[in-house]
Amino acid sequence: MPKTAVEKFALATTRWIGSPASILLHTMLFTATILLLVSNIFPFDKVILIFNTAVSLEAIYLALFIQLTVNFQAESIEDIGDDVEEMQEDIGEIQEDVDEIQEDVDELQENVEDISEDVEEMTEEEKEDEARKTEQKKTLSDIQTDLRRLMDDIGRLQNK
Repeated sequence: MPKTAVEKFALATTRWIGSPASILLHTMLFTATILLLVSNIFPFDKVILIFNTAVSLEAIYLALFIQLTVNFQAESIEDIGDDVEEMQEDIGEIQEDVDEIQEDVDELQENVEDISEDVEEMTEEEKEDEARKTEQKKTLSDIQTDLRRLMDDIGRLQNK
């Protein structure tokens, strides 16, 4: 939120009032006032009147500046509170999205497991088919061997 010139001045003033330089300046002014009172250079009543008036005016303005700063800080805190609420809503939405993504990941995992099982079944079937083919080849080879022997036996029997 942009600050007006008065707000900037009030913030700068309250910041300066709380500084070591301000404490030093006020200490020097109070010391000078006490020295003026003790030295009797000026009439006591006039010095006290001017001093009290200046200190009272300063206190009034400081109270106003401080209240303006407090109000500004309260607005800033409210703005931050609003931002925090918005962030919490965003975090809630993000959490919902993460939950949905997790569900999708779980579904994908189940699909991958199903596909893996199907592949394993197919692999087992292929292995069984291969074993059957190997057995068939062996049986065929055995039959061919037996046929050759029979042919040889028939040929020997014919030659006799």
